[in-house]
Amino acid sequence: MRKVKFKKPKTLKKTNILIISIIFVLIILILIFNFINKKASPIIMNYAQMEAKKLSSIIINKAISKHITEKVAGDELFTITKEDNGEIRLVDFNTPLINKFLTETTNSVQMNLRNIEKGDIDALEFSDSVLTTYDKDDLEKGIIYEVSTGVIFGNPLLANVGPKIPVKINLIGDATSYVSTELKNYGINNALIEVYVNLQISEKIILPFYDKVINVKTKAPVAIKVVTGTVPKYYSNGLNQSTPSLSLPALEKETDN
Repeated sequence: MRKVKFKKPKTLKKTNILIISIIFVLIILILIFNFINKKASPIIMNYAQMEAKKLSSIIINKAISKHITEKVAGDELFTITKEDNGEIRLVDFNTPLINKFLTETTNSVQMNLRNIEKGDIDALEFSDSVLTTYDKDDLEKGIIYEVSTGVIFGNPLLANVGPKIPVKINLIGDATSYVSTELKNYGINNALIEVYVNLQISEKIILPFYDKVINVKTKAPVAIKVVTGTVPKYYSNGLNQSTPSLSLPALEKETDN
């Protein structure tokens, strides 16, 4: 008796090939994702951190410049108390004025970073400075930077190769600011007082597959003053022990309420 062979339908073969191809592609995608997550994430995150810190520094420095440096004369920050003979007895600071401008600066930083998060570029206080460094179309989507996946190879020629990974930031909590001072000897019986504004913010850097919280700190000088005391009769390698001392209150940290 003659056996009859049945041929499998071609459509069934094509279906099997398609299923195998899909499974193969999924496996490749999973392997690539795991590679990016374990090996590439730290490298890409370093680039993202640098961009986040650069943008935050622009916002902070512009806020300090506009709300403190351009508004306050250096002498306005100091209150000098003298003896009847003209000798300096005490150097203090105009605390209400300092707190006022610290509050304005801090609020400005928070407002501008919030606007960048929301993509509200038109509301930015320092849009001209920001847009010279960052792309407006990206910022309107809440993206501060796009990192090319080619950076994982560590080769400058491949730095701009591959898909772009968007980088976003979120402000975590409130910005904090305070004033610090440094007192140095300056010549014979003179003191050089330097006043700095310190501002710190916490941000979360957001990537499609990774996020990280970073702290951005900025210390900017806002005033320098030379205070002249009485010239001593004898001088040897600095102030003489018998020279009247200059009293300067320690203002290590001044926070706004």
